[in-house]
Amino acid sequence: MFNDIQKLRDITGIGVMECKKALEEAGGDFDKAIAVIHERGLARAEKKSERTTGAGILESYIHNGRVGVLLELRCETDFVAKNSVFKELAHNLAMHIAAIGAVDVEDLLKQAFVKDESLTVDALIKQVIAKIGENIKVERFCRYEI
Repeated sequence: MFNDIQKLRDITGIGVMECKKALEEAGGDFDKAIAVIHERGLARAEKKSERTTGAGILESYIHNGRVGVLLELRCETDFVAKNSVFKELAHNLAMHIAAIGAVDVEDLLKQAFVKDESLTVDALIKQVIAKIGENIKVERFCRYEI
């Protein structure tokens, strides 16, 4: 069971005890445990959605000198704004916007994520919220194309 807990932790990025609880709740079924974790993560993300996002970063991305994106991604604390998982999310979102484009934030959140079309952009953000433990919000973005 320890190997399953470690594997689950590697895949989801959540704590050992949460992985153990999910495996116990799923009766040892690894795939069901992942589903349990995702359900809990989305529930946690919904609870955090009303919290103020007073920190964040600006992420820029330019593709082949022809498409450029500037993204403002917000979080609750400077500590999370410096976190590599948060920075990776910002970079992936900027690349997504460059590749797909979006009219506004609401449109962006509904789109299938370019790197994994089984996820929407909103679901991707909620996964990171569950992993990091803070509210994350796409405040605004702009996309330029020549």
